Amino acid sequence: MEPKWLEALLRTNYFNICPRHCETPRNECNMFCLSCQNAAFCIYCRTSLHIDHPVLQIRRSSYHNVVRVSEIEKALDIRGVQNYVINSARVLFLNERPQPKNSSHGATSSTTKIISYFCETCCRTLLDPARFCSLGCKAEGMRKNKEEEEERLRKERQQETHKGTHPPTHTSNSRRRKGTPHRAPFAS
Repeated sequence: MEPKWLEALLRTNYFNICPRHCETPRNECNMFCLSCQNAAFCIYCRTSLHIDHPVLQIRRSSYHNVVRVSEIEKALDIRGVQNYVINSARVLFLNERPQPKNSSHGATSSTTKIISYFCETCCRTLLDPARFCSLGCKAEGMRKNKEEEEERLRKERQQETHKGTHPPTHTSNSRRRKGTPHRAPFAS
């Protein structure tokens, strides 16, 4: 089950200038408080407003938001999400990234076979046998799995309630015949 703050973390806009600290250096809003679950804030807001709160620092990699594995794994189950090493730190992408145009699913050459792994949500090619490319894809995948499981259970309950109310249905092969058919004799 995903925590309440995860959706807010994924939808928040990061790296805007902090409205409270416009004139100070390093004023980009790249922090997210797991307790408050409000908008992103800067490092100065953290020291004044969120000093005792659990906070994640969002970083940028190739114009995409990432979070360090060492920070997020304390607060969230990240199993199944592809890890990347960027600047010698293990990170996770927050949201789905566009698939590169030149990649093809399951590409093989004549001499070697490439084993490909794909994100279960967006079908992005993965490097390792992970299930998801980002936290956003994992959240979406878990939601879909939960909805499918609820639908399956609903159908099972519906079948159980209707089991006793309807007479059993027989197929045409299961009915017994009266006996050997007797035909009229041929007229001469």
